[in-house]
Amino acid sequence: MQVPQSKPECVAIVLLSGGLDSMVTAALAQEQGFCLHALTINYGQRHVREIEAARQIAHRLGVVRHSIMDLDLRVFGGSALTDDFDVPKEGVGDDIPITYVPARNLVFLSLTVACAEASGSQDIFIGVNALDYSGYPDCRPEFIESFAQTARLGTKIGVEDQPINIHAPLQQLSKADIARECKRLGLDPAWSWSCYDPTEEGLACGRCDSCRLRKHGFAEAEVIDTTQYAS
Repeated sequence: MQVPQSKPECVAIVLLSGGLDSMVTAALAQEQGFCLHALTINYGQRHVREIEAARQIAHRLGVVRHSIMDLDLRVFGGSALTDDFDVPKEGVGDDIPITYVPARNLVFLSLTVACAEASGSQDIFIGVNALDYSGYPDCRPEFIESFAQTARLGTKIGVEDQPINIHAPLQQLSKADIARECKRLGLDPAWSWSCYDPTEEGLACGRCDSCRLRKHGFAEAEVIDTTQYAS
């Protein structure tokens, strides 16, 4: 999806999870000249390390406004990230893994659209990826395109012919490409956090799907990942 050139005063809402992809996406939005407002959602995931990373990224990038919203998806469960299931460590498979959080991006994008409309913004950035990922259905291009149409139909600015634009600049990039962009943009990988199941010492486990995909991407790109891994 092409990201249009923008005037510096244009505000974009960035869905900032604290992960590598969301960090690179935020920096790309900033590179396009957008003034960044970031939304981070604390959804009751297994650990708050992502939230801490989001705060650090927002500070490092000089985000104008960073909102952290509490939304406890543990009420529903159904995922290793929000329920008492073990995080798989056997490697990335072909099926949708148990780390999939039911409808997470659907819920998150709905909240981000509300944030954008309230802020007078027509631009949303989300760091979804459809190549090197765990097979989550709410990361696919067809979902993003469909949701963009839903946002146009379900918002005041949408029906007034000022539709919200959903930008997914990493959609067709490999993890190696994202690692290269991280380096090109001058970002420290250690500002971000990807691990689903950190150790008691606060290290990334190195074995969950997210760690494996990240490590493989940096290795393929021949870019140093400054994150500390337990294995």
